[in-house]
Amino acid sequence: MIPVCRIEDLPEGESVRVEAGETGGPIAVFHSEGAFYAIDDTCSHQDASLSEGWLEGCYVECPLHAALFDLRSGMPTCLPARKPVRTHAVTVVDGMLYVHPAVHAVPAEPVRAVQEEAVA
Repeated sequence: MIPVCRIEDLPEGESVRVEAGETGGPIAVFHSEGAFYAIDDTCSHQDASLSEGWLEGCYVECPLHAALFDLRSGMPTCLPARKPVRTHAVTVVDGMLYVHPAVHAVPAEPVRAVQEEAVA
């Protein structure tokens, strides 16, 4: 589990890049349409940071060649990207946003800020 930031520090329509550690690689975390999403930060077409892309609803456009990725599934919706990026589970505990890095490319469910509270 990787701490990202407090939910109020990631405004709607914004993204942040976090490092997943030695074995992971960078992860882009997005706040869009009232939910939080996390995907691999590197475009599957060419080495570009998706956290620096343009966010439109549940899609992010790669800033290099305009490949569009669905934040819910990691699937590209247009060329030049053909391979999906991994999605990662996101949780909110006591107002803190966390990413759970995935091992395989599995679609993650979006997390709304009010969904989860800390368990005592």
